Amino acid sequence: METRYEEASKVTILSIIWNAFLSVIKILSGVIGHSTAMIADGIHSASDIITSVGVLIGNKISSKPGDKEHNYGHDKAETLVSFLLSIMLIIVAVSIGVDGAKKIFNLDEVKVPTLIPLIVSVISIAIKEYQYRITIRVAKKINSPSLKADAWHHRSDALSSVAAFIGIGGAMIGYKILEPVATIIVALIVCKVAIDIFINAINELMDVSISEEEEQQIMDYCKATNGIKHVKTIKTRKHGAFAYIDLVICVDGSLTVKEGHDIASDLEKKLIDEMSIIKGITVHVEPCTNDMDLCNKDLAIENEKIEETPCCGCNSKECLNNDK
Repeated sequence: METRYEEASKVTILSIIWNAFLSVIKILSGVIGHSTAMIADGIHSASDIITSVGVLIGNKISSKPGDKEHNYGHDKAETLVSFLLSIMLIIVAVSIGVDGAKKIFNLDEVKVPTLIPLIVSVISIAIKEYQYRITIRVAKKINSPSLKADAWHHRSDALSSVAAFIGIGGAMIGYKILEPVATIIVALIVCKVAIDIFINAINELMDVSISEEEEQQIMDYCKATNGIKHVKTIKTRKHGAFAYIDLVICVDGSLTVKEGHDIASDLEKKLIDEMSIIKGITVHVEPCTNDMDLCNKDLAIENEKIEETPCCGCNSKECLNNDK
């Protein structure tokens, strides 16, 4: 069975081979066929090679286990690669857009493209869409942010080829302005994708929480675990492709330390086994002894906004909230 790193590397190496082929035929066809839109599209494909190499490096680093300097592992290397890829994409987009804008104001310099770049654009659309589909499938399977970014890089390339096709076709039938307009559209598409990847990467680097659906799934497992009377807090943070969870639960205060520990261990094991996104979980146990206490209500917690609910009036000497 292939490891997470092997699956990511396999699809990324395949992407590098296809992008090398596409960048060569696009740039050549653009030069020979007088199409600036196709040349811009070829540069975009060439940038895909660099980003795919970055993904390979990021996946290699993230696959390393934790060490003395990185106790939690190196998973955020993937997110860091996504962040760098987004910046590179923005630079490529601005460069392409500026070139297209210059051509609009100098239409006399725009040559009518030949049939060659039009044919190449169709080939590119088919290959890049295929690359997107196989890459996004693997990215979702192993939950890799850098691979998802690379997949959307492929999709943006497919969309840019569509724009190039329209621009080249329009110029061939007499609407020369469509060629540079298509170049600008390519730039806008690439920029939109890059900004989305940038925002997502920034959020993950700042320990963004997991989705509400995933938090609700955790709550459902808490409800199904015998002995848990109340969930005081649930805090989550993304760590690359994975997440770390911190839970504070309340149990019957008359239980022994071992019994409380067993309840927490049961919950931890259940969550790690059933939710692949969870890499580590910490469950803190607090006692509840008063029947009137919120702790004895069946996991009374608002799922829309999970906030800390103090165990008021516990009457237990051990309760950490008695002095609050």
